Amino acid sequence: MSTFRFNRRYFLLSLLLFVVEVLIALYLHDPFIRPFGGDFLIVIWLYCLVRAFFDWRVRPTALGVLVFAYGVEIGQYYHSAAFITSLLFRQVTAGRLAFIGLLVGTTFEWRDLLAYTLGIGWVLLAEGAFFKNRRL
Repeated sequence: MSTFRFNRRYFLLSLLLFVVEVLIALYLHDPFIRPFGGDFLIVIWLYCLVRAFFDWRVRPTALGVLVFAYGVEIGQYYHSAAFITSLLFRQVTAGRLAFIGLLVGTTFEWRDLLAYTLGIGWVLLAEGAFFKNRRL
């Protein structure tokens, strides 16, 4: 099945992508890179983070990350931040709701699904191009 195995290359790449995501969130307030580029990169970051700790095959891992991202986005459509906050805390406060909203998002966007799909598509292309000997 799967084995736990630390992969330094994926871990360092996930750290780099995390820093880029934080910089985008803090300093870019444009109509394209922040909303679309950030979502494109977030699935790549998640993929690298998973691969940093698990020796899973490329395609199932990429598909799993994509399904997870879709699930989070669809959860935004159904206002999952409020639901999750009510499950985790006895009393829903604005601060708690904002924290959970920051983690899972609060606004559904169809173009986010496209960004996730393109990000995972890039992962599959990169894995095929750069790691020809890897199990896909």
